[in-house]
Amino acid sequence: MNVPKPILRLIESFESLPGIGPKTAQRLTFYLLHFPQEQLQKFADSLADLKKNINLCDTCKNVTEFSICELCSDASRDHTTIAVVANPLDVFALEKTGYKGVYHVLHGVIDPLNNIGPEEIFVNDLKLRVKSMIDEGKNLEIIMATNSSMEGESTALYITKMLRDAGFNDQVLRISRIARGLPVGSDIEFADDITLSRAMEGRSNYTS
Repeated sequence: MNVPKPILRLIESFESLPGIGPKTAQRLTFYLLHFPQEQLQKFADSLADLKKNINLCDTCKNVTEFSICELCSDASRDHTTIAVVANPLDVFALEKTGYKGVYHVLHGVIDPLNNIGPEEIFVNDLKLRVKSMIDEGKNLEIIMATNSSMEGESTALYITKMLRDAGFNDQVLRISRIARGLPVGSDIEFADDITLSRAMEGRSNYTS
């Protein structure tokens, strides 16, 4: 059977997304064929706008429409408590726990097997951010909220060592790790609210 090229291209596009196999890609494609043209165009415009109108916050690197995200602009939040997370989905998850600090989004974790080193994620930006705040006379807490996978743990250890080697001691910088309420190897974005809340409340001092 000769499948029209526009259908094949869309199937291939869906297949390139994580978690979508060939059959799911086919079902999604043929489902969209039944969309009214106006609704389909709206869907296409939303996809096009995703990269065009989304920026990374200058301060925390979370996704935003502006140069500074709403969380970093919120004066009611505790800007001296920074949760370091791997990706923006983790921010959404932690927000449900009632956490009132701010964030630093790495956009990945250190993963040598996939050629992802500290230079490929926003590690140095965190160091500069911490230095700037400490130079202003502020005492900080960094909460290492990366996943409990091997890569997440390695990233937390690397950042802890980097900050301590930069001369930020316990008097000006407390480094904590979210408690083991999260199962080893699990992702923050899939954890329930109660588990995340307990993990945040039970965080402990973190040393490399």
